[in-house]
Amino acid sequence: MLNRVPELSKEEIHMIHDASMEVLRDVGAAFHEPEAINIFKKHGFTVDGKTVFFQENQVMKALDTVPSRFAVRGRNPQKDVRIGEKDFVLIPGWGAPFMIDSEGEQREATLTDYENFCKLVHTSKYIDMNGFLMVMPSDVPPETSHLDMVLANILLCDKAFMGSSQDRQKAVDSLAMAAILWGGKEKIRNNPVMPTKINPVSPLMYSEEMAGSVIEYARYGQPLQFPDLIMAGASAPVTLAGTAVVMNAEDLAGIVLAQLVNPGTPCVYGGCSCALDMRTGGLALGGPEQIVLVSMCAQLASFYDIPCKAGGNLTDSFYPDMQAGVESALTIFMTLAGGVHMVDQACGILASFNAMSYEKFLIDEEACGMMKRILNPIEINDETIALDQIKQAGIGGAFIEFPETLERCRTEFFLPDISIRGSYDHWKTHGKKKSSERATEALHRRMDAYEKPDIDPEIEKDLLQFVNRKKT
Repeated sequence: MLNRVPELSKEEIHMIHDASMEVLRDVGAAFHEPEAINIFKKHGFTVDGKTVFFQENQVMKALDTVPSRFAVRGRNPQKDVRIGEKDFVLIPGWGAPFMIDSEGEQREATLTDYENFCKLVHTSKYIDMNGFLMVMPSDVPPETSHLDMVLANILLCDKAFMGSSQDRQKAVDSLAMAAILWGGKEKIRNNPVMPTKINPVSPLMYSEEMAGSVIEYARYGQPLQFPDLIMAGASAPVTLAGTAVVMNAEDLAGIVLAQLVNPGTPCVYGGCSCALDMRTGGLALGGPEQIVLVSMCAQLASFYDIPCKAGGNLTDSFYPDMQAGVESALTIFMTLAGGVHMVDQACGILASFNAMSYEKFLIDEEACGMMKRILNPIEINDETIALDQIKQAGIGGAFIEFPETLERCRTEFFLPDISIRGSYDHWKTHGKKKSSERATEALHRRMDAYEKPDIDPEIEKDLLQFVNRKKT
């Protein structure tokens, strides 16, 4: 089969790998966390101040202990997820300080918005896992907002979820809350229940907050995702190949630290890197370069035989319009078709990570459902080939009234909730509504139908007491 999507050759992958090893050996990576430096020293790494230098054999030895596939438990055991090899998960947006409403007006995000997104994830047919920091709530103190968000993740949704890595103490608090949910810290040790996201500071640095969070999560064997966000031309060379080298070196440095702390800790190699828009100085998140870098990221992760992370329905647009649709559709298609395993930002993102939208969430969610249908292997056997039906209908025959058609008509094809089909007259008589307007109507139906999932009252009580105690 002809595949027009360019792929790196084995020689090109080795060139990026070799260049990354040279960067780690000669330039190194900085870790602004004293304990991280001590861990590297203890394991024989060369250290100069806050800079750690890596030999290739040290890197590859650490990578050997990273699992190629792992499971994350959901509060509802029927909603456990698996990440790696053939398995992938879709996760909502992350880190947006603003909301953009149905009229295109921007406002600061609130805790109610965060809770609403938890409810949407809980009721979603296509989103596999809850995230963290879907929005940055402005109406609660930033010092304790992580407590409210983790609590919402646990109480309002029974799917697997992610925790805070905003700083080391917030990582400790998140792990403590997961331990309350699962019956104690030893119950979660080396038993993945709460991944988190670790963002390097490009180029080639890990802040005190991120390095500290790596150590805390790795001690309990909780999965670590490294979603490197580099701007080609600013925090890495202007060439995509050079950007891939910096991304690779940064990701591998963090993964090595996690494995030194606790060999076997699940790690997800990642990237949401893109070009710098030289006209504005901002991200070109919806540009083709971002998609090319995702493809390179997935191929490099495959080379190291570890799971991969990338963004999903990404756009620079400020409204769920045609630009948002084109950029998001291209990104989610190439991300999933390219073999990414952990897809953050699968729903809701606008404005280059800066805003979330309820309408965009629902439109993206439908696109995720379509992608799952596209990627679901076609079942080919005697029954599905339907030779008897073809012979019975004959030339010019009809299949609409066959019993097999009636049996499969609701399951064989993807049925959209937001996208419109049918005649122009039907669309006109129903108000000529745009997709964003239909999404607003669907949002109200979803929220009205939401029911909080059951949880042991004693666990809920203990979680509330922990949160209240930490706030005082």
